[in-house]
Amino acid sequence: MPNILSIITFLPLLGAVLLLFLLNNKSKDSVKGFALIISILTFFVSLGMLYNFNPATHQMQMIEKYDWIPSFGIQYYLGVDGISVLMILLTTFLSVVAVLASWKAIEERVKEYMISLLVLETGMLGVFVSLDFFLFYIFWELMLIPMYLIIGVWGGPRKLYAAVKFFLYTLAGSVLILLGILALYFAGGKTFDILMLSSVRFAYDLQWWVFLAFFIGFAIKVPMFPFHTWLPDAHVEAPTAGSIILAGVLLKMGAYGFLRFSLPMLPEAVFVFMPLILWLSIIAIIYGALVAMIQPDLKKLIAYSSVSHMGFVMLGIFALTQQGVEGGIIQMVNHGIVTGALFLCVGIIYERTHTRLIADYGGIAKVIPKFAIFFSIFSLASIGLPGMNGFIGEFMILLGAFVSKYVLKTMVVLASLGIILGAAYMLWMYQRVAFGEITNEENKHLPDIDLRETLLLVSLAIFVFWIGVYPEPFLNILHATVANLIQQVSGAVMVAGQ
Repeated sequence: MPNILSIITFLPLLGAVLLLFLLNNKSKDSVKGFALIISILTFFVSLGMLYNFNPATHQMQMIEKYDWIPSFGIQYYLGVDGISVLMILLTTFLSVVAVLASWKAIEERVKEYMISLLVLETGMLGVFVSLDFFLFYIFWELMLIPMYLIIGVWGGPRKLYAAVKFFLYTLAGSVLILLGILALYFAGGKTFDILMLSSVRFAYDLQWWVFLAFFIGFAIKVPMFPFHTWLPDAHVEAPTAGSIILAGVLLKMGAYGFLRFSLPMLPEAVFVFMPLILWLSIIAIIYGALVAMIQPDLKKLIAYSSVSHMGFVMLGIFALTQQGVEGGIIQMVNHGIVTGALFLCVGIIYERTHTRLIADYGGIAKVIPKFAIFFSIFSLASIGLPGMNGFIGEFMILLGAFVSKYVLKTMVVLASLGIILGAAYMLWMYQRVAFGEITNEENKHLPDIDLRETLLLVSLAIFVFWIGVYPEPFLNILHATVANLIQQVSGAVMVAGQ
């Protein structure tokens, strides 16, 4: 299919425009149904992209390249490699989940809400397909507005505080990223071409400052310790679908930025900042787990678990080994699926009880056993039980870190401690929510999950076990791209050292 990347990227935006002008806000089911059709169509087109993708090469594929503003060297330039393909599939899949998760949860301003979700999907997809820095930055900024609205309009009691904090943090990071892009533009021959800039050897001093700018911008998005403080507030106040997209896709964009820009373009600076990033990743793993352990709110617990899990992702990426980087990318996918599923479970139970406090539950497995089974599956996947996707990602990251010449063995031991703490807080949380006596009378008559919720949870559980038992189809997409990336970084440093 020609221009398949443009179709994937702009189909949700087209859906948002049609929704704006054609459908009446009063027919809520029609609005929801239309948004669902658009998101499902986008997912199926992304499967067509996967079918046409050749994993045997690291070269960019399905390229679309047109002059846009030639006087400034700006192009409409799209393409995908193995990393992009997995991120696009994750985005289109979770977008369908987000629309379905909103079916009963959103009853006010439904049309505006669905438009925001669809515009957000276009922004996220555009980030993963852009091969022009100017185009990338437009999509990067485009994401902020709909997510700000989703939190600020349809969020919880402190929604405005959380929305403004999210916006200011990420906007500050975006400004630093823009400064870095402009520095590379002028030093690289006045081009925004990402592939061309990746082949330029920049002066060490420039690399150092640009890496620092990129590091802060992308670290806020990951979010890495200590740039994470916006995340718990945003998660707690966001509606269920907002939390799913935030944890499932938006956090991955920070790690994607390191993979796509910082590593290949600024390799000498990578090795200077590497010890700092590795230690911050270890701190995030342990700190996130310890803080999650004491949270009374289900959403806050899962939000802090994200800080810990994304610490693992960054550890894998900056181990700079084939196993580590591939493990980090697979863990990005795993975290998107599992944490998205956990936020969906919290949303499902919140719709029935209107509380997220762990103390308000207890013994619900007796009343809603089907829900309890799925909640246990995703809780166990989060702690990395063998046979589930979380285990594959964490195992590859630890293996890659252990054989890496850049990672201290002490770091690997401390990261392993994070897995033990993760098991502690997730199992303790599940025990308090699902088991024991029912102390709250209102919980004795909760309805179990319906057909829509069952289909959603089953679809997520399929990927939990698929990646956990047979991850090769997903890893096969990455092999050539990751091998080339590591060679780019190591090769550039070897040349610089001669």
